[in-house]
Amino acid sequence: MYKAKVNVTLRPSILDPKGKAAHHALQNLGLEQVQGVRIGKFIELDVSANSEEEARSIVDAACSKLLANEVMEDFEIHID
Repeated sequence: MYKAKVNVTLRPSILDPKGKAAHHALQNLGLEQVQGVRIGKFIELDVSANSEEEARSIVDAACSKLLANEVMEDFEIHID
């Protein structure tokens, strides 16, 4: 059994209204040191596979087919 951790983020060219709102709120709280905010998704998957390579392939398919919109989002997979 493998545990996959996936970070899904908007591509840099895509506007991030949630990130912009969070950045503005942090500025209003006096945290001027924060220069920018991008908000994404974190997903954990338990994957039954015979190898790490097979687990990565399964998770990649899950991201491509459902978990991430590849037109607007990038994803990064970490397998434990």
